[in-house]
Amino acid sequence: MKQFFGAFFGSCLGIFITGLLIVIIAIATITSLFNEAIKINANNDHDLKKHSVLRINLNGEIKERGEKNPLGNMDLGLFLPKPSAGLDEILATLKYAKTDANIDGIYLEISNPVAGLGTLEEIRNGLLDFKTSGKFIYSYSEGFSQKAYYLASAANKLYLNPQGSLEIKGLGSQIMFFKNMFKKLDMEVQIFRHGKFKSAIEPFMLDKMSEANRTQIEMYLGSLWGHLIKGVADSRSISVQEINDIANQLSIRRAADAVKYKLIDDLKYEDEVFNMIKKKIQLKDDDKLNFVTLDKYSNTRSETEIHKAKIALVYAVGEIDSGEGDDEKIGSERLVKAIRDARLDPSVKAIVLRVNSPGGSALASDVIWRETVLAQKSKPFIVSMGDVAASGGYYISCAADRIFAQPNTITGSIGVFGMLPNAQKTLSEKLGITIDTVNTNKHSDVGTILRPATSDEYQYIQQSVEDIYDSFITKVAIGRKTSKRMIDSVGQGRVWSGKDAIKINLVDELGGINDAVRYAAKCAKLQDYTIKNLPKQKDPLEELLINMQDDMETKTMKSYLGEQYIYIKQLKNVLHLKGVQARLPYEMIIE
Repeated sequence: MKQFFGAFFGSCLGIFITGLLIVIIAIATITSLFNEAIKINANNDHDLKKHSVLRINLNGEIKERGEKNPLGNMDLGLFLPKPSAGLDEILATLKYAKTDANIDGIYLEISNPVAGLGTLEEIRNGLLDFKTSGKFIYSYSEGFSQKAYYLASAANKLYLNPQGSLEIKGLGSQIMFFKNMFKKLDMEVQIFRHGKFKSAIEPFMLDKMSEANRTQIEMYLGSLWGHLIKGVADSRSISVQEINDIANQLSIRRAADAVKYKLIDDLKYEDEVFNMIKKKIQLKDDDKLNFVTLDKYSNTRSETEIHKAKIALVYAVGEIDSGEGDDEKIGSERLVKAIRDARLDPSVKAIVLRVNSPGGSALASDVIWRETVLAQKSKPFIVSMGDVAASGGYYISCAADRIFAQPNTITGSIGVFGMLPNAQKTLSEKLGITIDTVNTNKHSDVGTILRPATSDEYQYIQQSVEDIYDSFITKVAIGRKTSKRMIDSVGQGRVWSGKDAIKINLVDELGGINDAVRYAAKCAKLQDYTIKNLPKQKDPLEELLINMQDDMETKTMKSYLGEQYIYIKQLKNVLHLKGVQARLPYEMIIE
């Protein structure tokens, strides 16, 4: 009877989920058509009112490319993730709004953006460029995180809730070490690496940072912090030393302190800020402010003219692995196809590869590198680095004609490693499981996690690591037009900030994605062109149907664990590593 009810309710659940998905697809189809009709009417009517204020909310995750909600503004919670803001759309909006006569200024809402420092730098530069039009930016928050304040400091006026908070504390980087956990489990992690700074494997062999790793972290954190407070100091007309003193003494203990130290202009409630904006654009007190959000503004603004000549903007976002990948993970097959399509398309006159990746599989990185070499030989090939373009991320960048990075981009980490867990003791001592093996040859089971590697096998695997490292620095040396010795001297797995990388010839120029596109256009001698974004983004509903279980599991864990989810991800990645890796430490947490 129990089996009957189990099968019955299981069937009911399956029917319910299937029916729900059918309803979702039907709603999506109808809503998409309806939204397109609205969009067309909006574009035709140009109903954006004069004296409008662009309202930009930058709380939450900011991805490289924006996502469209197939169900319009409907929120289905776990069934469909809420679309994330896209850096591409934010920058395009700021550029267009700068010259739009209907937009008088920007109201910036920001408390805790989930983005890397490179992404924040791009947006901040976009805000500063917007201000050159003479239009205003007012920013208000109930509480500025450190990252939020860096962005908000680009505004003409900053306002904080009277009971709000503002963080100025400096940057810190934390690494979790698992050596003692594995010791308790009687599990050994066998390490193979080249590079004294290749710290990706340190959490599994040490219980604290090595001196080499601590040195590099201190250096690039110092560079990142120095750039951040220089930007704030220039915007707020205070000194770098004053900001460091504020951080060292934790001087901002209440909202009034932020005014005292000139970090914000005044303490205001949001309605008071709205009244100040009304006064700024000469509206009466009883007039209604016409705010327009990013999404709405994207629908109402005119379409860009289409030109025959194109610049391909190819996005390489996430960890690198073989296979198809997706918008958040670089699959060598998908990325190679995108670069190849751009290379073989006669209407594409130049290619910009946007890299935001900590690296991953050395083999997959090499497969992608080969296609970048072919692209560079056929037309101008430029790289724009985002938050991070390190290890494998640098591998796929090094063949470019020119490399752009932000001062706070994390790059370099030219080194490789491999890890091979040995679970023999864990199974026998903890679980009472023993293993017996039959091989046709002496080393038939080399690479197994069920026994330790012999000295010959260790040398065999280590030689593979050495060969891949030599190939890595050779290709970087060719791409950067320098010697292997020089690359080895700045390699060894060492991590650099973009600001420091330019001094050692790993980067050519400091700048963002728009700077890279303009340079590509100059190389291709283009005055008028259209941007062609690649790879083509997958349909959100298609992704939902394929990855529904994984997406729901990940979203639920992130919801409950917050930033601590990162450590679960680290351990999960260990179990899926294959072959030699060219990647950063699993996650770099910089706050």
